[in-house]
Amino acid sequence: MKAVVSVHGAKTALGGQRLVCSAKVRSQQPGRLSVVQCTAQDTASSERLRLNNLSPQDGSRRKKTRKGRGYGAGQGGSAGFGMRGQKSRSGSGIRPGFEGGQTPLYRKLPKLKGIAGGMGHGLPDFVTINVRDLNKFAGEGGEVSLELLKEKKILNLSGRQDKLPLKILGTGELTGPVTVHAAAFSESARSKIEAAGGKAVEVPQKPKWTRKAHEAAKAAAEESS
Repeated sequence: MKAVVSVHGAKTALGGQRLVCSAKVRSQQPGRLSVVQCTAQDTASSERLRLNNLSPQDGSRRKKTRKGRGYGAGQGGSAGFGMRGQKSRSGSGIRPGFEGGQTPLYRKLPKLKGIAGGMGHGLPDFVTINVRDLNKFAGEGGEVSLELLKEKKILNLSGRQDKLPLKILGTGELTGPVTVHAAAFSESARSKIEAAGGKAVEVPQKPKWTRKAHEAAKAAAEESS
């Protein structure tokens, strides 16, 4: 079956083939194509991509060269390793990052803060919210807690933040009384909540584990028993 395809005025006759065209606009008149390059590909030879016919592209996978296996391998006498030195000997060679004994680059660069540096210096200790965000709870009998903020989708927490306690910061103004249950308050936040007729209730946090406290509790348990 013979088909005729028109590409912006350029007609090409096809017979059982697929047309692949690439066009470049070089004319000064907008919308006019002056150069149209088309190539026909045989549809019978182009197989649809399936899991059973997946294969690497030609030239992307090459066998590893077996270095130093004689002159017949076509690599010469030293196989690209040179004649002397540590790198020409058999064995593992030098470790990555070694610069011959001088101060290596990874020791010259400054250490990073936070989790990138291997410490928790830059990680937050609290989930914070400002006083201005508590106005929707202000009024008679209004109370705010971390569980309520999660339920109302005011705080969308996940991962590590989901286990952090709540801290109230003092940005903004409070329009009415509200009782706030949080693990920590800034001085300005506490004063604004109390000035509006509310209460700042500190929720006790989980005590931090220390070896000294653990040994003292263990000793006390042994004495009581």
